[in-house]
This record gives sequence, C-alpha cells and structure tokens, in this order.
Amino acid sequence: MNFLSLFIIAVGLSMDAFAVSICKGLSMSRMKWKNAVLAGAYFGGFQALMPLIGYLLGSQFEEHIVSVDHWIAFILLGIIGFNMIRESREEGESMDDSFNVKTMLLLAVATSIDALAVGVTFAFLRVQILPAVCFIGVTTFCFAVVGIRIGNVFGSRYRSKAEFAGGIILIVMAFKILFEHLGILG
Repeated sequence: MNFLSLFIIAVGLSMDAFAVSICKGLSMSRMKWKNAVLAGAYFGGFQALMPLIGYLLGSQFEEHIVSVDHWIAFILLGIIGFNMIRESREEGESMDDSFNVKTMLLLAVATSIDALAVGVTFAFLRVQILPAVCFIGVTTFCFAVVGIRIGNVFGSRYRSKAEFAGGIILIVMAFKILFEHLGILG
C-alpha cells in the first residue's frame, strides 16, 4: 500500500474522532489545550491500537482466505463507509464537557471500532503494520486536537460533514482496492 492510500485511509478513519472532537470542543465554555491534547491522545491511541489488533487477528486466518481478501477489504471498507454516511445524517447526540477517563475511553473505543476492521484488511493486503498504525494514530491525534479547537470556535455545524466525508473516503478506497485487484486500475 502506497503512502497516498495510507494517508487517505488515515484521514477517513480520523473523521469519527474529528466529529466527536468538534462536539467536545462545542461543549467547552473555554478552550483548554490540555483537554485537546488529552482527546488527541485517546483518539489517536485507540485509532492506532485497533488496526494492530485487527491485523493480528487477520494474520491468523490469512492462509484460509487469501483468494478472497480483496472482496473482504472491499466489503469491510464499504460497510464502514456507508455506516459513517448514515450516521452523518442522524441527529447528533449532545456531548458533555467531561474529559474523565471513563468518558474518553468510551468515546475512543466507539470511534475506533471501524479501525479494527481496517486492520483485518491490512493483514490481507500485507501492509507494514507498525508504520501504518503509527501514521494513523498521529493523523487522528492531529485531527482530534484541531477538532476540539474548531468545535470550540465554530460549533457543531461541521460534525455531520466530517462524518460524511470520512464515509466517502473509505468507500472510494474500497473500490480502489477492488479495482486494483481486478486489474481495472494499473
């Protein structure tokens, strides 16, 4: 997987955390950089951890499904993308301004579940997992910190747009993987 493809996937995966960060920023009466960095660490850490777990799980079953791996990648990324688009159209739930461990842990897990499936896909595509998960984690960290700031300044009007964009990005990547395997794209 080339750098551009990894970057696009990292941005797509970051959109859930970005959207939640915007909402968290909205809930803050005053911007606190400590909280922005904390949110970035939670979201970035889990966005890095989940694909690693998915990769390890996917590697265990690789020899059994190598002939259909491109279809699995296509279906998983497509489902994740369509779910993100669907969620972008739902009315957003209100966020509290708490940055305690329980709240942030639940949000980090909830926004990184899709990354678990991407990690399974990475196993089938034989992606170098450590650089990939580090890149995804750093990208998500940056998006989360920026999301807190944007939310605090501009409000919640960008939440659904961020989720929608993330969904579109993952669907495009799903088709790219499928078309490359089928020989439609060089």
